[in-house]
Amino acid sequence: MKTYPLFTRWVLLASWGRMFLRSTNRKKDGKDHRYFSIVENRRVSTGKTAQRTVLYLGEINDQQQASWRKSLSVFDEDTQRFTTLSLFPDDRPVPADAVDSVQVRVSGLELRRPRVFGNCWLGCEVWRQLGLEEFWCERLPAGREAIEWEKVLRLLVINRLVAPGSEFRLHREWFVSSAMDELLGTDFVVAEKDRLYRCLDRVLAHKPALFVWLKQQWADLFQADFDVLLYDLTSTYFEGEMPQNPKARRGYSRDHRPDCLQVVIALVITTDGFPLAYEVLNGNTSDRTTLRPFLTHIEQTYGQARRVWVMDRGIPSEAILAEMRDPDQQTCYLVGTPKGKIQQHAKQWLDLPWQTVRDSVAVKLYAKDGEVYVLARSTGRQQKEVAIRRKRLARLLRKLRAMRRSLPSRDHVLLRLGAAKKEAGRAFGFVKIRVPDPGQAVTRETFHVQVDTAKLRAAELRDGHYLLRSNLTADDPAVLWTRYVQLTRIEAAFRSLKSELGIRPIYHHLEHRVDAHIFIAFLAYCLQVTLRSRLRRYAPGLTPAAVLDLFASIQMIDVWIPTCDGRWLILPRYTQPDRDLQLLLHQLQLTLPSQPPPRIRAAPAVAAQASLW
Repeated sequence: MKTYPLFTRWVLLASWGRMFLRSTNRKKDGKDHRYFSIVENRRVSTGKTAQRTVLYLGEINDQQQASWRKSLSVFDEDTQRFTTLSLFPDDRPVPADAVDSVQVRVSGLELRRPRVFGNCWLGCEVWRQLGLEEFWCERLPAGREAIEWEKVLRLLVINRLVAPGSEFRLHREWFVSSAMDELLGTDFVVAEKDRLYRCLDRVLAHKPALFVWLKQQWADLFQADFDVLLYDLTSTYFEGEMPQNPKARRGYSRDHRPDCLQVVIALVITTDGFPLAYEVLNGNTSDRTTLRPFLTHIEQTYGQARRVWVMDRGIPSEAILAEMRDPDQQTCYLVGTPKGKIQQHAKQWLDLPWQTVRDSVAVKLYAKDGEVYVLARSTGRQQKEVAIRRKRLARLLRKLRAMRRSLPSRDHVLLRLGAAKKEAGRAFGFVKIRVPDPGQAVTRETFHVQVDTAKLRAAELRDGHYLLRSNLTADDPAVLWTRYVQLTRIEAAFRSLKSELGIRPIYHHLEHRVDAHIFIAFLAYCLQVTLRSRLRRYAPGLTPAAVLDLFASIQMIDVWIPTCDGRWLILPRYTQPDRDLQLLLHQLQLTLPSQPPPRIRAAPAVAAQASLW
C-alpha cells in the first residue's frame, strides 16, 4: 500500500480496484473540518473518468478548540460497553486538554468483509411495516435463549426472500455474506444450525392468528378488498423416499414429476394477491374434496360475508355448487366449466349477440335454473390452441410415417404407437390408424395412417371458446369474464413460490418440518406481495425481484483503521446508493437507516478474526 502526505492523501486500495481514500478540507463558521470518504474511479462512455463516492467515513478532528471537537460513541469490545471518543489523525499532535481521545493511522485503512445490505434491509423494512416484529415478539417470548426467536424467524424469512436455500446453507454461507448481523443487532449465534431448526418447530401453531393479523395490516396499508377470493391448488415434490412423512404421497404432479412423492398446497388469495389461507394436504388429495373445508375455514376465521369464489373447473363438485346456490347462503361462485357444456346449450347460444370486452375477446350470457353461463371467445387463445395442436399433430405424423418406411414387426409397431400416443396427448385422437391383425405381416397396405379432417375441423371451430358458470345472475358477463381471468394471479403466486422463493424441492423428512418450510416460504411471499402492492402505488412497472436486485447493489463494508495504541477502530458502513437508486428510494418514500455504530477492538482479536476470512 502506497501512502502520500496527509494534506493530499490518496490511499490506494488494491483489493478494491480503482478506489482510494479522499481527504476534503472545509471551513465552516470559522472552523476547520476534514472529511474522509472512499471514492471510486469509473470510465464513462465518452472515455473520460468520473468519480463516485462509495463510502462516507465522516470527520476526523484537526487542532480545533475543545468546543469544536467532534466525538462519537464507540462500542469497546474489551469492556463490552459504549464509550465516547474523539478521533485525531496520527500526523497531528493531540491537544493537551483532549480527554478520551485516540489517534488513528489513516494510511493503514483496510476494507474487509463486503456483504449484501440493501436487499436485506428492504426485506426487514417490509417486515417492520407489516408489524411482524410486534406480532412475533408477543407469540415467541424470550426465554433463557441468548437470541430472540423473532430475530431467528426474520433471518429465515429474509433469506427465503432474497437468496432462497436450505437452513444449512444459510448457516454455512449466506449469513456471513449478508449484513443481517448488523440489521438484527446480533452476531453469528443467530444463525446456528440447531437454532434455525428449533425455530421451525415453534412457528406453525401461530399460522391462523398470523393471517388474521396480515389481513388487517393489508386493509390499513392498501385498503385491500377481500370480497372476491381466488382458489386453486398446486403441488411440490420431495427429494427422497420420506418414510417419516405421512403426507408424502404420489399423485397428479403439477411439476411434471410423477416419479417423486409430493404434497398438495391449497391456497386462497385476493385479486391483489394477498393470501388469506393455505393448507398442506396429502400428495394424493383429490381437488374436489378440498373446497368445503376452506369455505368453512374462511367463514369461521373472517366472519360471514358475501364473498365470490373464483375457481377453475374440476375443483367444485355439483353438490358443493348446489349448497352455494342456497338462498340462505351468502356465498357466490364463478367457475370454469368443461367444453362439453357448450354443445349441450348450442341452440341457446346461436341467437344471442356477442359482447366485446377486449379487442380480441367477446362474451355471451345464457341464464338457466338460477345460474348463468358465460360463453367467451378469444382470438388469441384460439390461435394458440390451433398452433399447439398442429405442432403436436405434425410431430406425430412424422413418427408414424417413419414407422411406415421402416416397417418393423407388429409388436414393435404397437410399442412405438404407445410411446407416440403418450407424447402426442389429445392430438393422437385426430389420426385414424389401421394396424395389422395378429399374425398378419406389416406392409404399407396393412399399416395405414390417415388424418381425421372432419374431427380436426370441428375441434378448431371450438378452439378459443370456454364456458364460465356462476350464480351471480345480475352481473354483467363482461364483469364475470374479467373476474375469472384474475385466476392468473393465483398462478403467478404459485410460480413465485416455486421459482423465486425456492419452495421446491423439499428435503425435510419430518412432517412438521415440511409444513414449517412451506410456512416460511409463505411468510416470504407475504413480504413480496406487500412490496408489489407498494410498487404498484409508487413505482408501477417494477417487480419485487427487480427492486431487490437493484437494492443488492448497496453493500456493507467494514472499514478497519489502526490506532496508534495498537488497537483497531472498525466502522461498518453501507455504500452510497447511485442516483437511480436514490430516486427509487424517494419514490417509494423510504429512507436508509443511519450507519451502524463503530467498534474498537484489541489487535490480538483482530488477528484471530482475520484468519477466519
